[in-house]
Parts: sequence; structure tokens; C-alpha cells
Amino acid sequence: MSKKQESKNHKDEADKLVKNIKRQTRRKFSAEEKIRIVLAGMRG
Repeated sequence: MSKKQESKNHKDEADKLVKNIKRQTRRKFSAEEKIRIVLAGMRG
């Protein structure tokens, strides 16, 4: 494997790890909060 391919694989792994962490720590909104956000958006 060339150096370029190797560093690309490491970057892909790092990206996957970061995305996974972000997905797990993403804020969870309750049904009430979701409705409030939509209404606020519609109001402008």
C-alpha cells in the first residue's frame, strides 16, 4: 500500500469515528420541543 492510500484510510477511519461520536451525542428533542421549533420557524 502506498503512503497516500495509507493516510487516506486513516483519515476515513478518523472521519467515521468523529461522525459516530457526533451521532451518539446529538441533542435529543422531546415532542414538545420539536413542535415549539417548528412553530418558531413558521413565525419567521
